[in-house]
Amino acid sequence: MPTYTPPLRDMQFVLHEVLNASETLKLLPRHADVDKDTINAVLEEAGKFAAEVVFPLNQTGDRQGCALDLATHEVKAPDGFKAAYDKYVEGGWPSLSCDPEYGGQGLPLVLNQCLYEMLNSANQAWTMYPGLSHGAYECLHAHGTPEQKALYLPKLTGGVWTGTMCLTEPHCGTDLGMLRTKAEPQPDGSYRITGQKIFISAGEHDLAPNIIHLVLARLPDAPAGSKGISLFVVPKYQVNADGSLGARNGIACSAIEHKMGIHGNATCQLDLDGAVGTLVGAPHKGLAAMFVMMNAARLGVGNQSLGLTEVAYQSAAAYAKDRIQMRSLSGVKQPDKPADTIIVHPDVRKMLLTARAYAEGARALAIFVALLIDKELCSDDEDERKASADMVAVLTPICKAFMTDNGWIATSHCMQVFGGHGYIQASGMEQYVRDARINMIYEGTNTIQSLDLLGRKVLGDNGAKLKKFGKLVADFIEEEGVNEAMQEFVNPLADLGDKVTKLTTELGMKAMGNADEVGGAAVDYLRVVGHLVFAYFVARMAKVALEKQSGGDPFYTAKLHTARFYFAKLLPETAGLIRTARAGAAPLMAMEESMF
Repeated sequence: MPTYTPPLRDMQFVLHEVLNASETLKLLPRHADVDKDTINAVLEEAGKFAAEVVFPLNQTGDRQGCALDLATHEVKAPDGFKAAYDKYVEGGWPSLSCDPEYGGQGLPLVLNQCLYEMLNSANQAWTMYPGLSHGAYECLHAHGTPEQKALYLPKLTGGVWTGTMCLTEPHCGTDLGMLRTKAEPQPDGSYRITGQKIFISAGEHDLAPNIIHLVLARLPDAPAGSKGISLFVVPKYQVNADGSLGARNGIACSAIEHKMGIHGNATCQLDLDGAVGTLVGAPHKGLAAMFVMMNAARLGVGNQSLGLTEVAYQSAAAYAKDRIQMRSLSGVKQPDKPADTIIVHPDVRKMLLTARAYAEGARALAIFVALLIDKELCSDDEDERKASADMVAVLTPICKAFMTDNGWIATSHCMQVFGGHGYIQASGMEQYVRDARINMIYEGTNTIQSLDLLGRKVLGDNGAKLKKFGKLVADFIEEEGVNEAMQEFVNPLADLGDKVTKLTTELGMKAMGNADEVGGAAVDYLRVVGHLVFAYFVARMAKVALEKQSGGDPFYTAKLHTARFYFAKLLPETAGLIRTARAGAAPLMAMEESMF
């Protein structure tokens, strides 16, 4: 059976000792009263909810899955999911970081980030229901009309209703410019929307009485391509002016996908047949409005893999300290037993430390980005808001792609620690591997994220956004360059920073002659930059651990061991990646199509 203990100590370490979150928040008028005690109290209660209410439903939800009644088009979530969701609403968790104007608690987004990490460790499939709702809330909060906000936001804020994002169609996934769903204007200002959407997570369920769908569609006069997409809010049940539920709308679930993983979440095919909707934002500007939700989802998907990495690591580490198998190569370690526990074997430790290092690096990055978003949304300084937004933009594809790639590696390693027992359902490990695999695909595949990073976020502005993060790295290197104890971290960090600068310049020059060079190098490039980002945060954590290890707390000693492992065993991957990125598009594009 898997085990999970919320990593409160590590979260507090990142928040308070590495990033000084409460000091950052004090400078934001909206969050000036949020101190360490408030942060810790919220995290403790969030951890209890995740571990005690949601985690016990993970394996049973995976095995039972969701059930569709074709006669009524209603979907039943796994047993216990609705009761857990009701407790989630009763506890006020949906409103944690929402606007008080609509019933929210107005707490920093960074607290929501930590809550969702723990929920994803406990049960990714269940967490997708409230997670998508929060994205719908953010989109309507940013782009909804006053009437839409008044009608929908209080219900989404309180978790009374849930939300979805409806983008993909059978013939188009990432290429949304090809979508065919139509929206016909009506005399009363509403629209009748007709089409089909697929792969809609949490698209139909019994957790809440109404589901608010955000749907991309085309107006009759829409220009071709992505410039002709509009966004509409389409509720499952139409909503009366007083907020009560009206007639069933013309949107229904026609099938649920039978998936490799996340069985507890209903991934639906939705048919819209003259469904009544209202326009969100300006006509033909729907993609820009939906990107509020899409970017939130991309950060959320990275967080899903962080959650899975953490719970898989905890379970594998517990197993490795208990399972006896063979003797240590360097001599018997536990003579009172017929064999040594497998934790003595170097490669078992390598697999465990890989997962641990990737979890710790991802947690630091995720919390850092959440604090940036808090500054972007709440700072009184326009320059700080802009700088924070730029940093979030360049780090979002890294959060989504690098963290999910690492989650796949980590969960696979942790399953391997269990040996044959990892391959069977009882251990729970094979579920983490299956659940982790989707995170590399949805919300824009990791290749799309890589193209976004290199093509748009870096080359698109001549590296301006990336240089802002690079300055953080350079400042840290300058500060710690004279600290002898930090040389084992600072030197390789500085070396990689220089190599990233050179690689970026080289790829930019090559792309000017052949755009395929971006496609040929982008995936490797993102992973190199991802390691630069992780190395920066791991080095910062090592600095704090070095300063505090003399107190005898084994927590800091373990931090240093993990940091040294990362720099010695994981960061060197960048050498091969840089070489393959430089190999360019020619080896990929030379073969004729007929030869495949």
